[in-house]
Amino acid sequence: MQESYDGNQKNWVLGITSLASFMVALDTQVLTSALATIRAEFGAPMETLQWTVNAFNLSFAVLLLTGAALGDRFGRRRLFAAGIVLFMASSVACALSTGILSLIAARIAQGAGSALIMPLGMALLSTAFPKEERARALGIFSGVVGVAVLAGPAIGGAITESLGWPWIFWINLPIGLVAVVMVMTRLRESFGPTAKLDIAGLVLVAVSAFALVWGLLRGNGAGWTSPEVVTVLAAGSLLALAFVAWELQTSAPMVPMRLFRSRALSSGIVATFLLYGTMYSVLFLLPQFLQSALGYGPLGVGLRLLPWTATLFVTAPIAGNIVNRIGERPLVVAGLSLQAIGLFWIAAIIAPDTAYAPMIAPLIVAGVGVSMSMPAVQNAVLSSVSPVEMGKASGVFNMGRFLGGMFGVALLVAVFSGTGAIGSAAGFSTGFASAMLVAAVLSLLGALAGLFLPARKQVATAPTPQNA
Repeated sequence: MQESYDGNQKNWVLGITSLASFMVALDTQVLTSALATIRAEFGAPMETLQWTVNAFNLSFAVLLLTGAALGDRFGRRRLFAAGIVLFMASSVACALSTGILSLIAARIAQGAGSALIMPLGMALLSTAFPKEERARALGIFSGVVGVAVLAGPAIGGAITESLGWPWIFWINLPIGLVAVVMVMTRLRESFGPTAKLDIAGLVLVAVSAFALVWGLLRGNGAGWTSPEVVTVLAAGSLLALAFVAWELQTSAPMVPMRLFRSRALSSGIVATFLLYGTMYSVLFLLPQFLQSALGYGPLGVGLRLLPWTATLFVTAPIAGNIVNRIGERPLVVAGLSLQAIGLFWIAAIIAPDTAYAPMIAPLIVAGVGVSMSMPAVQNAVLSSVSPVEMGKASGVFNMGRFLGGMFGVALLVAVFSGTGAIGSAAGFSTGFASAMLVAAVLSLLGALAGLFLPARKQVATAPTPQNA
């Protein structure tokens, strides 16, 4: 039986998990503004430099479900703290790197720590808050994480200009120390199902995710029809099918396939994939457009993202509060539709001589949309399972979010490369407008997936497994 938490304990859980997840989310984007400086210092070619970002993302993706499963088995609080310690240690290694290869290796370790922190933080949060309060808590949590992601490039640019790029990583040390002390002194331990660890499932999902993400990362560089990309994507797909087949027949599955019988979970995962595919891909291209086409510096770019970023402070908590009254479906559908409208609007007004001012209104519209839908889709997924399976649901949610982001970035970069160029403001504007049009379509597809979410009164908790 799930023990109840009093108000003070719940606030500690929300604050601590948000702090640790903010630190991780910040590092998914904070390096982007410092890449030119690092390239000059280490003399690294662009093909190698990109792995300072991709190495983090890759290890994060392939270990997400593994992190959730290990937390269920050995204790979510314990593994959450271990993830913070690993993240701090690898941040120190990043800051002390003397070459590009050592920086890439340290970023791989950072991704592994993140794969423990993010899904287990959401599982701890969802366990602490009862169903009627969970949406509001997730709204605050997602607002904090979303701001970290969107503010990352500006913060990284400001730190690089004033202190130097290693300080991007040094700042994680005090944040992590505070977080790990609070985890061990203020949080309660929780576990998932007591079934044996699904080693075969862990291996299959990790290798499958690695192959699929590798294929997405290499598609634009090597060519989508190249033997390397076709082979890797085919192998990843076959391994994913093997994972599903194994999970269906094993007595202690890491991801029970019966969970996907829930419309709330299955529709929520599809909406999540498309929501974050749109958001991360726009976040990847928009700062570059503001720099390359409009001529702003790293800090100036971050400030001009505020019409989008600032909506998270207001809209996400409000959406979390009202979701219990109106249900997840209206917020997901309306939010993703608003995001699509904002992106269609941007695509329509972009031209080589476009000024920034006309972009403010569509950025606000898109920001309000994504802020509405983020807490709602999280709540739909996590509320569809029993408390003991929230670690598994959190891992599946985060995997869907990350793979959606990778897919969105790969797709929009392919569209940009086919229609535009980085050598001139006109070429960049043309490619950017085409990419925003495709991003708007992705968002509309996400709204369509949201229509399949059940009405609030129909969202039922999945049955507890018989062998739990």
